[in-house]
Amino acid sequence: MCAAFASDGARAQTPLPEVVARGKALAEAADCAGCHTQDPAKPLAGGKRIDTPFGAIWSPNLTPDRDTGLGAWSDDEFYRALHDGVARKGARYYPAFPYPNFTKITRDDVLAIRAYLTTLTPVRNTPPPPQLRFPLNYRVVMRGWNLLFFRPGTFENNPQKSEEWNRGAYLVQGAAHCGACHTPKNMFGADKRGQAFGGGLVDGWFAPRLDGAARSGLKSWSVEDIAEYLQSGRNGKSHAGGLMAEVVINSTSKMSDADVRAIAVYLKDLDAGAAEPDVATPPAAQMADGARIYKGACVACHEADGSGSPRVYPPLPGNANLQASDPSSTLRIILDGAQTLTTPRAPNTGSMPAYARKLTDQEIADVATYIRNAWGNAAPAVTPAEVAKARRQSL
Repeated sequence: MCAAFASDGARAQTPLPEVVARGKALAEAADCAGCHTQDPAKPLAGGKRIDTPFGAIWSPNLTPDRDTGLGAWSDDEFYRALHDGVARKGARYYPAFPYPNFTKITRDDVLAIRAYLTTLTPVRNTPPPPQLRFPLNYRVVMRGWNLLFFRPGTFENNPQKSEEWNRGAYLVQGAAHCGACHTPKNMFGADKRGQAFGGGLVDGWFAPRLDGAARSGLKSWSVEDIAEYLQSGRNGKSHAGGLMAEVVINSTSKMSDADVRAIAVYLKDLDAGAAEPDVATPPAAQMADGARIYKGACVACHEADGSGSPRVYPPLPGNANLQASDPSSTLRIILDGAQTLTTPRAPNTGSMPAYARKLTDQEIADVATYIRNAWGNAAPAVTPAEVAKARRQSL
């Protein structure tokens, strides 16, 4: 009998409050709402489009509706879905559903998540089927993918590390599935081996390195810096933007202080992975043109020395996200503008205008190159072609 549910000798359908609370916390750590909520009035009812390099997938309904949601599922079926990536009727999931991470969640925690989901209002909703290119439009292909790239197995504590470190590792590797975005992928959409948390492209944004890389990783961040960023979406070094802003709003800002700190402790302990590429000095003419544009368009908020106003306008010197090998996120922010993320811990606002219609591809390439290489920063020069690509993705 599952301890997740109250019982008087036969299984009842009322989950224990403490188990529901744990399941809710885990579902928030997993940012389930980020993918499974299309209509805010129908939380976790699915139907949100998820674009992948191989086509589009629509998230399924997680509410307890018996016909279109999880209402008719057994505990074993739900556990098999998260642990093995196998749906109720035996079909293989695509890894847009991060079962390669969720496999690490303990059975008790999986059933706690299920207990929480049973408390949701049932919503009848049947999302469209996936629209993937051949041969991935046949789910049987996932048997081969799993054979090559998926290793099921529950997280095991490292006895050489602290309880807090292990809690952080469990969350990062499992429910929070940080590597799903922050690890580069191979041509088959699987994590590149040996490059965990080395940064990856996601829907036109670059999820930066989470390892100890000096320029573009977290070497210069303290545990407190990481925790503050996850809780509020900003700290004295950087601000969350794009997809990460959604993660902060839906997930990390709602997590307990203890869990956020555990994540920070684990991430801060990661060694630098792959060496950061050598950076050639950008052409002097491009730096000069970029400095001119910066002086005219950026100084008012970011100051002449790039110092900005920490936690309102992010500082640019030493900014790890800015110095990422891939400039995609920087270009998207310049093109689209940005609104400072507001959370209960950081309610003050700030904004940056969009420059897509104000600057040419060459001008944006120049100013991006300048801020990525001024004040001691170092990152590859940006080309107009890269700006043009980012411009197409921002439309």
